[in-house]
Amino acid sequence: MKAYVFPGQGAQFVGMGKDLYESSELAKQMFEKANEILGFRITDLMFNGTEEDLKQTKVTQPAIFLHSVVLAATLGDNFKPEMVAGHSLGEFSALVANKTLSFEDALVLVSKRALAMQKACEAEPSTMAAILGLDDNIVEKACSEINEIVVPANYNMPGQLVISGSIKGIDAAIAKLTELGAKRALKLVVGGAFHSPLMQPAAAELEKAINATKFNNPICPVYQNVDALPHSNPEEIKKNLISQLTAPVKWTQIVTKMVQDGATHFTEVGPGKVLQGLIKKIERTAVAESA
Repeated sequence: MKAYVFPGQGAQFVGMGKDLYESSELAKQMFEKANEILGFRITDLMFNGTEEDLKQTKVTQPAIFLHSVVLAATLGDNFKPEMVAGHSLGEFSALVANKTLSFEDALVLVSKRALAMQKACEAEPSTMAAILGLDDNIVEKACSEINEIVVPANYNMPGQLVISGSIKGIDAAIAKLTELGAKRALKLVVGGAFHSPLMQPAAAELEKAINATKFNNPICPVYQNVDALPHSNPEEIKKNLISQLTAPVKWTQIVTKMVQDGATHFTEVGPGKVLQGLIKKIERTAVAESA
């Protein structure tokens, strides 16, 4: 079976999508529609902006989403997903790919999500850190013993778990996990504590927008971040999408479950090749490539 996967925040780069815009009339129309919906020319920032421009959450998330969904659209008849999944933000791209959401509705949700997350980050300074070389259960236990907000956020692959929380919590966790033998415990350059309880204000804002949006019956299941299980019921998909902001991304578990359910070929749709690398580390027998 063929699975399509969509990257999340961190995959952006200056110039992303420019080749699509210049080579495809469909792509150009979709990008211009996005400029109209967002109320600013995000294409100018994507194609000719600076790295600082693209690091802004309100720009990063719509930009990555746009690159992914426009690329998928230009694949035409070659795009035939049997199952889809997305890493964090990428779940919105996956929901366009399997027809749960329209391109326009999903872009509005992504923009509102980005703005709500940025507001939550500004309200309480926080951060994330990548922990390498320890079993997940060791990291989970260490986080639970710290008297600050610090939680597992991204289960990226065996031996690579990103944690999220307050500045003090992350600093304490880095010190503790280094003592426990982590090969690396590296603070990340991010806007805040994504996929942690500190995103609850953003989740509350996003819930209103999601509940006001039409979710259709998908053409294939989406494997969602919060439980790593396939979903085709629009109401279940909505609920999980709301929970996603404060819950960890179970990427290791998603890839494992997709393979168990018959996935043999993974295609990453969007900027970068991060997910391909993770997939090959999680399931060595799986084929993974770019769209």
